[in-house]
This record gives sequence, C-alpha cells and structure tokens, in this order.
Amino acid sequence: MLKIREGRLSREVRESLASYQADVDGQSTYAARVDRAKQQFSRRNRLDNPVFVAVKSKLARMCNGSRRCMYCEDSVADEVEHFHPKDLYPEFVFVWRNYLYACGPCNGPKNNQFGVVGPTADEIVVVTRQRNSPVVPPIAGSTALINPLRENPLDFFMLDIRNTFEFTPISESGTIDRLRADYTLKVLRLNERDYLIDARRNAYSGFLARLEQYVQHLRNGASPRKLALLRSGIQRSPHPTVWEEMKRQHLYHSTLSDLFAQAPETLEF
Repeated sequence: MLKIREGRLSREVRESLASYQADVDGQSTYAARVDRAKQQFSRRNRLDNPVFVAVKSKLARMCNGSRRCMYCEDSVADEVEHFHPKDLYPEFVFVWRNYLYACGPCNGPKNNQFGVVGPTADEIVVVTRQRNSPVVPPIAGSTALINPLRENPLDFFMLDIRNTFEFTPISESGTIDRLRADYTLKVLRLNERDYLIDARRNAYSGFLARLEQYVQHLRNGASPRKLALLRSGIQRSPHPTVWEEMKRQHLYHSTLSDLFAQAPETLEF
C-alpha cells in the first residue's frame, strides 16, 4: 500500500458532489442523515450518472499501477470506497477526499470497520456500529486506519522482500504508530490472504527481471526510447509497493545493491 497522489475534479463535478452532500447535511437528525447518506449514495453512484462516471475515471488515474486497488494493489479497483464509512460519518458521504478506489475483496471486509485513537492516545477504540445498535455518532478521535490519501503507509510498516513478503510494523510496541499499523493490517487483511503473499513474491521476481533487463540494455547502449519503454514497464507493473521496497532496502541486499549501482537512475523510477 502506497501514498496516493490526489487528483482534482472539475468544478462542475465538485459542485454536484457539494449539492448531494448539502441534501444529506440538511436532514434534522444524525440518524436521518445516516439513512439519507446510504439512500442517496446508492441512487447517485450509477453508470448513468456523469458525476460518478467522472469520479471513477479520476480515481482510476490516481491508482498506483494499472487501476490496481489502492489497498491491496492486487485486484482491479472498481468500487468507490468511503475511507470514513458512510454509516458512521454521513457528513463525508459525497466528499471527494473521502474516496478511494478499491476491489471487492478489500472493500467488503473493510466495510464499516473503523476505529479512532482513544482519548489517552494509547489505545484504538473501535467505533463500528453493531447490528440493531442505536444510530448515534461515533466518539471523536483521529482515525486509526492509515489513510493512503493523506499519509504514506510505508512510514508505518515495511514489506519483507527477503522471506515472508508480509508487512511488518516499523514502530516499537506500545506506540500509537504501532497500534495504527497493526490495526490497518488487521482490518485490510494484508498479511492474511495467501494469494497476496504469492502475488508479492511473484512481483519481486518480475521487478528483478525487469531491472536486470534495464541494466543489460543500458550496458549495451540501448536507445533512450528503448530505455523509456523499459522504465514504463517497471512503473506499470502490479504491486508497486514491492518496487518501492526494493529501492528502500537495496543496500541490504547485495544483488539489488549491485544492480541499482549500475543504473542509479532507476532509484527514481
């Protein structure tokens, strides 16, 4: 999971989203706003609505890789995901900066799971509303889930590219950053799906082969056009987090260190 570069919507689309949001915000009670948010999002998020066609098109261009899920990077992103769930935060249901593009296997399990940093800043308080519970606002607090639109996930965990191909929290136990990293990995199940582990391992082999190919062509005097095509191949490959970790950790892996030393420009790819 990588930091996402936010795109900008046209003024017309922004104004339409704002009008949708105003309708939700205009309801007299929190429970009414929650109900209206769910109703209106279902009504507006349709293929025949040019506003959400534009939203999805912009989100697709923001994805890392070729329209890969912003969480797992493995599957095609095809669902508008509310970082702050609309069942809990109706005030964000039509807010552009609350949208991510996700795949079903990520968006489904994440669903309305959400936590905030507790008032003592040493615990995560889960605010997910249980079935048949009163529809009341969640307690206030900063988000526990790492938001790739506003934060760099790799500041919180690293990917083991030598053995397990699992994410490991960076911060020490007991710190709020460690709690947030653990919570994010649990909610998104980034280490619990075997196919994701296999895909990252395969991606590593693919990136390594592409890097070796680039170095070989560079050594043989390939044209700038050919090198640009090879660069594009690396940049458009799936699981770009693997590539970012290869760059970040290359000094600790002799093979990677040697390859990047021969083509230092690839550290900027």
